[in-house]
Amino acid sequence: MDITVTHDRFQLAQVFTIARGSRTEAKVITVNITKDGQTGWGECVPYARYDETMDSVAAQIAALPKQFDRMELLDLLPAGAARNAVDCALWDLEAKLARKPVWELAGLNPLKPEITAFTLSLADPEVMEKEAAKNAFRPLLKTKLGGGDADVSRIKAVRAGASDATIIVDANEGWTPELYATLAPVLVDLGVTMVEQPLPAGADDALLKMDRVLPVCADESCHDRTSLPKLKGKYDMVNIKLDKTGGLTEALALRSEAIAQGFEVMIGCMVGSSLAMAPAVLLAQGAAVVDLDGPLLLGEDRENALYYDAQGVHPADSKLWG
Repeated sequence: MDITVTHDRFQLAQVFTIARGSRTEAKVITVNITKDGQTGWGECVPYARYDETMDSVAAQIAALPKQFDRMELLDLLPAGAARNAVDCALWDLEAKLARKPVWELAGLNPLKPEITAFTLSLADPEVMEKEAAKNAFRPLLKTKLGGGDADVSRIKAVRAGASDATIIVDANEGWTPELYATLAPVLVDLGVTMVEQPLPAGADDALLKMDRVLPVCADESCHDRTSLPKLKGKYDMVNIKLDKTGGLTEALALRSEAIAQGFEVMIGCMVGSSLAMAPAVLLAQGAAVVDLDGPLLLGEDRENALYYDAQGVHPADSKLWG
């Protein structure tokens, strides 16, 4: 196999802000794997929260041997961005060599569109109300929050701008147990249905003792199947992201195991291009919550980009992936 790695950048449509900072572009690693005249490709988003950089991820991929398969890859690289790009490229390559779609190779049913959340960047309430109004036609809005009493004002503003939308919120580890106890009942009254990762991943044992009136989804606390034992009793849902699981292979296994253990499943993403989202559409089939809006946040995208409409995010064209 011949493996090549490139660093790519995609400008965002506007500044994107969460509790940990802001960005104006998506920086991604693209992996191409060529074998027997066919090339498969995948994308990952190195994430500083997990001590990943563009260079460190590229170095992990460069250190791989010349020959391996997807199952061997699980032992060659840890869960994370590097393994994700390589794993997804291998799936795409297998599909092309077999002349079958990835969903069929994975033993899944034919894919269909899935309604996806659209994320509103963290901002002052007035700005968030305008953004909510602009996107009020979308059935599901995800609102980034930053912690503190201002979060109530933000949700009130979003609800004012989009009266009919279902709202979920993402605290990005920015709350305390006391803040959850204060905010959760108010957010429930405002029609919020779920909060992602309200407490820091290293301090989420507090959730065991809390009355979770607002369902809680594990994001930073959930990476792969080894995460699940520590989540029981704390979380109602898990957010599966390819860049955390280290690819589609582990993500499919995590999805099955999480459901078997009684968790609801959310399928999420980092801010990347349609190539990063395409494998996640397989996971999104029938999920409780889908958040694959990365391309909707971009000002530019790949060729043969994913198609979004009132039915949600559609499966990828084979010219893109899979």
